[in-house]
Amino acid sequence: MRNRIGVYICYCGSNISDYVDCEKVKDIAAETTDVILSKTTMFACSDSAQNEMIEDIKNQKLDAIVVASCSPKLHLNTFRNVAQRAGLNQYNYVQVNIREQCSWAHSNTPPQATEKAIKLVKAGIARAKQSQELTPMAIPSTNSVLVVGAGVAGMRAAIELAKMGTEVFIIEREYFVGGRAAQWNELFTTNETGREVVSRLYNTIMEANNITLFTGADIDSKTGSVGNFDVKLRIRPRHVKPDCKLDWGKFKKAVEVCPVEFDDPFNFGLTKQKAIYKNFPSEFPEIPTIDVEHCTKCGKCVDICDKIDLDQKEEMLNINVGAVLLTTGSSPYEPKTGEFGYKEIENVVTLQQLKRLIELNEYDLIFKGKKIKNIAYVYCVGSRQVDGENKYCSRYCCTSAIHTAIMVKEKYKTINNFHFTRGIRTYGKQEALYHKASKQGDIFLQSFEDSPTEVYKENGHTVVKIKDILTADKELEVNTDLVVLVTGMIPRKNDSINNILKVPIGRDKFYNEIHPKLRPVETVIDGVLIAGACQAPLNITESVKSSLSAAVKVNSLISKGKIELEPTLAQIDKLLCNWCDKCADVCPYSAIVKEVKNGKMFAVVHEANCKGCGMCLPVCPSNAIQLIGYTDIEIESMIEALID
Repeated sequence: MRNRIGVYICYCGSNISDYVDCEKVKDIAAETTDVILSKTTMFACSDSAQNEMIEDIKNQKLDAIVVASCSPKLHLNTFRNVAQRAGLNQYNYVQVNIREQCSWAHSNTPPQATEKAIKLVKAGIARAKQSQELTPMAIPSTNSVLVVGAGVAGMRAAIELAKMGTEVFIIEREYFVGGRAAQWNELFTTNETGREVVSRLYNTIMEANNITLFTGADIDSKTGSVGNFDVKLRIRPRHVKPDCKLDWGKFKKAVEVCPVEFDDPFNFGLTKQKAIYKNFPSEFPEIPTIDVEHCTKCGKCVDICDKIDLDQKEEMLNINVGAVLLTTGSSPYEPKTGEFGYKEIENVVTLQQLKRLIELNEYDLIFKGKKIKNIAYVYCVGSRQVDGENKYCSRYCCTSAIHTAIMVKEKYKTINNFHFTRGIRTYGKQEALYHKASKQGDIFLQSFEDSPTEVYKENGHTVVKIKDILTADKELEVNTDLVVLVTGMIPRKNDSINNILKVPIGRDKFYNEIHPKLRPVETVIDGVLIAGACQAPLNITESVKSSLSAAVKVNSLISKGKIELEPTLAQIDKLLCNWCDKCADVCPYSAIVKEVKNGKMFAVVHEANCKGCGMCLPVCPSNAIQLIGYTDIEIESMIEALID
């Protein structure tokens, strides 16, 4: 039991002290048994305050400290490091949140905020008295990583990990790498093409001797824990032999004889595709593939090319990795039928379709046999929805639409662009594109969310109408040849991966990081990290920055040969436990298993999997489970302090 405790009450500038009487909290804490010193400080996290704590711990021979400040999400590790530097066990430190839980939550009633802060500090002191000296667990780790998704973010992360000496396995669900970037021509703001970016990254991966790439691959199962995951991969066949040296002329003949034809997903249904395909010469790997869902196995392509093998079978491959990095990317929002006339009015398309149209039309922009002169861009389709699920702003779409409008104007000269917006968000240097579009004569109109843009047919014309706040709420109409719906990002469907890896998903359906600023690429599943547009709508530059952050984090986690884990784990008393399966049933991390010894069955905690969530504790009928760092005696002492 700790009997020399130091207490520090943080003003947090005025964040706390404006509503909580910090001096009163300090004085009452000083009267508590076993509190040797009690102080207030302007910023507890500052270097000077940290150094003062270190001196206090040493000079006063403190055996525990309590810091009442902000959320432990921000500074738990800060003050743990203070304790360590002073020679105090880091788990004899308790943080009390009197900012988010007191001053911010009760800013309209300062006296009550102060009283609540006093009770929380007393509870923190009570817990500190019962705190134990704990030692982090150390487990071995394999210096290899599985990158899931070979888009720009995934390939960039793989390259950086390989440079740092980590073995990399990178898998891609599709048969060609590059993700969405491979579908685009010019990219903002570099004006480099998506194919150039993908080609450069792919060639670098092929030159690396510690990167292995699998296409047509999915995760089938995963066992183990951080540092030592056993992953089974399912590799679907291309039905083209791997030693195929692409003869583009012979390939075109094989495509011509294929009797199957369906909407081409690469061109978003604007063109047709055959069952044997390769979208463009520089698509990687440079081997065609067969769409097995549509292929009838008629054998006509085999007669043209002996490298086609319709009898190839699915393969299973086992790999061992220390961590998994998810870079599965995003998908463009698909408007519902009738949403701004989509699929009901023939000349309503998405921005993605327009991008492909630009590449498919060399001299004039033609859609369904008609030359396009006026284009209306309807913004925020699938983002910032009033009635739909997607409340978030996808951020990249404004810039993407404006950049595309500039490309259209530069390529086809006579086209007029009309932008129907809800406010433009071309942030940072992208503002230059907005300025350029304005100078080239584009018209920008704006409406509020309660009076959205309307698209309808009238007298054979497609009309776009807006109540424009930039012209004092005048109702303006434009007869247009093409309506372009500027759609936002939504996460890709990854149900199988989600079920296997159990990565948490946020309200926006994207993967959730632990903390957007402090731990932006980590998830609550140790050893499973996220990067790129699978965690939020991001453009390519932002995705790459995210992937570089994740690569550094992965390398620092697994490259040392061992990993330290939190000792805050469930602990089972084998004498009290009579295996009933309730704890294993509620554990979300599969950390509890059954063990039999001398005929007695009892539960055992797989420590590397346990996250210390405590869900197993309340369901145990014999109270055989304790949570280290949050034992019954610690929690009960806190409750007693709160009700005192």
